[in-house]
This record gives sequence, structure tokens and C-alpha cells, in this order.
Amino acid sequence: MDALADLLHGTSARGAVFGRSVLDPPWSLRFVGGAPLSLMTMLSGTAWVLPESAGPVRVEPGDLVVVTGSAPHTVADTPTTAPDIEVHGPDRCVTAGGVDVTGDVRLDLRTCGERYEGSAMLLTGMYRGGGEVGDRLLRALPPVLRVPAADRHRPMLDLVAAEVARAEPGQQVVIDRMLDLLLVHTLRAWFARPEARAPGWYRALGDPVVGEVLRLMHDDPARPWTVRALAEKAGVSRSALGHRFTTLVGEPPMAYLAGWRVSLASDLLRTTDATVASVARRVGYADAFALSTAFKRIRGIRPTDHRRAAPPDTRDLPAAPS
Repeated sequence: MDALADLLHGTSARGAVFGRSVLDPPWSLRFVGGAPLSLMTMLSGTAWVLPESAGPVRVEPGDLVVVTGSAPHTVADTPTTAPDIEVHGPDRCVTAGGVDVTGDVRLDLRTCGERYEGSAMLLTGMYRGGGEVGDRLLRALPPVLRVPAADRHRPMLDLVAAEVARAEPGQQVVIDRMLDLLLVHTLRAWFARPEARAPGWYRALGDPVVGEVLRLMHDDPARPWTVRALAEKAGVSRSALGHRFTTLVGEPPMAYLAGWRVSLASDLLRTTDATVASVARRVGYADAFALSTAFKRIRGIRPTDHRRAAPPDTRDLPAAPS
């Protein structure tokens, strides 16, 4: 598994929210649900995305847009149209005056609007939450990224739009996987663009030496890796690997591995009931003390404090095997 695949695995959708909005100007929707990551596209018509921490982004039909962070953001027909509806989630839409109009604007389970035909149609998909592994990826992304429309996007968007418009058994599972697939597709297209400023670990995946070392770390993070062992696997000297890895990734091999292990441990601590000692062994530390030392050095808090700070809805999975 490569680094991007591992990081995307951390944002695997569970109970994702997909919906479409049928709109006529002037319109403006303010999304305040706190989703850590949202995807959107205009199936028809144009729009502007207005995040709180960046400038407005124009969206043409078929463009793929990712909005990161839980801060509210607005999608409107023009940058100056004031929000008239606040979207608090799949089950609550409120006017600017605080009146709940969910029942008035809902046409069916996943469609909102006054009628099924309008000058614009917005398709949105939102993750409900994410673990620390997903956060590592989100930190590499801007507040808003846009991938221009392309012919290769259209079949996937057509499938998603058709699924959102129907109601059939097992649909939530289908929607979850569609959101994951759309995210992978969008991020691969984004990182290939010159303005993306892809993180070092992503650019390094194409390097025959550093890319192989990254894959080794991600395939078996618990293995007692050393720079010598990794260099032997890659067929280079220790000094050559250290220099090449640091130049491409931005940090030495062992520092990257420690950060990845702590990210994995963070996710396990928040999403399972496994003991700290068990988590430590799974990610490559001899015992709970060793993990706690690394965790405190990298994150500034102890593993137990990190676990206690987890939102309640992320702590509902069974204990991981040791």
C-alpha cells in the first residue's frame, strides 16, 4: 500500500451524507454542519464557494470541489448573495431568521428545493467524521480545491447523481463507497496539477528509491525498521537514502516513520477499545511507555489524554486485536 492509499483509508466514509439541491437565483446556502471534508459539484449552472479562511472559488458545471475543515462555508450563485438557508445537516435546514424549513424544502429523501427542475443543481457529499490518519491527509490540502471538469469525470458523476435520485435497499453502503471513490479520483487529479503544491511524501511516491521506502513503511509500520535496513531494501547506501529521503519528503526517514506510527496510534486510540500497550505493539513500539514518549514528543499530549478527547461517536468500534 502506498502513502496516499493509507491516508485515504483513514477517511473511509461511514454513514456519509449525499444530497442534491435544485436552485433558482438568487440563492445562497451556508453549510454549518461541521463536516471535516465535503465534496461538491454543479450538475448544472454555476456557483461560488466562499470559505471563511480563503477567497471565493468559482465552480463551473462538472468541476469537482473539495472543502476541508469543519468551519462553515457558503455556496451561492454570486459572491455577494447573502445566505438565505443554513444547512445544519441532512435533517435540518434553517432560514437566516432561525425558522426550520426542512419539511418545506425537501422534495424527497436526498433532494431539496421548490421543484425538481431549476436553473442550477448542486450535488454535495459530506463525511460525518474522520480519524487522525485522515487528519494527516487533510492537513496537506487547502481550504478549497477545485479540479476543472473533464470527460473522465462525467461517468462517475452520472452514477452518483443517479444513485442519489433513487431509494433502494443497501443504498447507504453504495453511497459511502461512491463518496470514497469520488474523493480518491478528485485528489489524484488535484495532486497532478501544478498549483496543488503536493506534499513531499506524495511527490516522492514516484521516486524509485524513496517511493519504495515509503511503501515499505506503510506496508509494515510495526517492523523494527532502521535506516540501514530500509537502505538495503532500496539498494542504496544509508547516507544516500538519508539525503534523498530528506530532500524529497522534507524530513529524515525515521522522523517520517515515527510521525506515521503516531498517526496510526492516534486513530486506533480514538476508534477502538484496545489498550495503549496493544496499540503500541501494533504500530511498532515495544510497550506503552515507548509509545507515550513518542506521542508526547510529536503531539504534545499523552495517548490517554488523546483518547479521552475523542468525540463520542468515534468510540463505538470493537477492540482491535493485539
